[in-house]
Amino acid sequence: MSIRTILLVLLAAVSGVSAAVEVKRLREQPVAPTVDKVSIVVAADALPRGRRVTADVLKLRDYPRDLVPEGAITQLKGAVDRVASIPLAKDDPLVEAKLTAKGMGFGLDALIPEGMRAFTITTSVVSGVAGFILPGSKVDVLLTVSNHGSDDPTGGGSTITLLQNVEILAVDQRVVAPADNKVDPKELRSVTLLVTPQQAASLDLGQNKGTLHLSLRHPRDTAPTSTVPATLKGIQFDQEKPWDERAMNLMTAFAKAMAQIPKEKEARRAVPSSEASSPVRVKTLKGTYESWVFLEAPRSATATRGRFDNLESQVHDLGKH
Repeated sequence: MSIRTILLVLLAAVSGVSAAVEVKRLREQPVAPTVDKVSIVVAADALPRGRRVTADVLKLRDYPRDLVPEGAITQLKGAVDRVASIPLAKDDPLVEAKLTAKGMGFGLDALIPEGMRAFTITTSVVSGVAGFILPGSKVDVLLTVSNHGSDDPTGGGSTITLLQNVEILAVDQRVVAPADNKVDPKELRSVTLLVTPQQAASLDLGQNKGTLHLSLRHPRDTAPTSTVPATLKGIQFDQEKPWDERAMNLMTAFAKAMAQIPKEKEARRAVPSSEASSPVRVKTLKGTYESWVFLEAPRSATATRGRFDNLESQVHDLGKH
């Protein structure tokens, strides 16, 4: 037997053994179970809030049955001619909760949940948050009322938190936020809020009797906050200087006045005995303590006397504070 024949036999034997081992391995490998899949409707492209759903923006996709979202729509006709109630990303499954009901129309009214109301307030309320309010934002509504009665306990006006955690349904005529998530404040004319019937009545009264403003909330800050009315009486407008600074200014003025007395004596002729100087009494108050300071000054020195009278008034006023 030639060497060539021997090599061919060995090669055939090795190939046979390898094939047998591979077949055995494949037989022993467990077979993957068949996955039960269901076709559901998904968005073929991103759909903004308020967009009417048409067949060209939908497609079917297979999902494992155990991963199918609750309320998923399985037929295209079940989603066509409805409105997206929330923004949908590409390939998002369409479920009943994300679309308005059939026959609800395609305007703003289609986005109003049952039992709620859409109430529009004028542009004056948007100044507090400029162009940062967008459809879908959550805000608090503040009401400012001015009072002019003499017996008004607020001091002339007050501001209260009228409503909390209210959703912005639309800004002007837009129910979809701009691509840059910002609205030019100069273009704002109105804001539409999603409220209950009772809240709508409160907004109407507040808009007619006072001024409304909006305060932007964090999306996850949904807890109600306890607030008290802010009043003009509660705001301290008195910006007087501290007591020690006013006292220092008074003492400086007093020292300057005293420095002028010798100069005036030298320039003045002798004063008759009837016009002899008499002490000037200055009353000082500090807290609840009262005392008097006696200063010598010529009665005939009118200008000097006037300065002492002015100082006496300043010290008295200083004690009041």
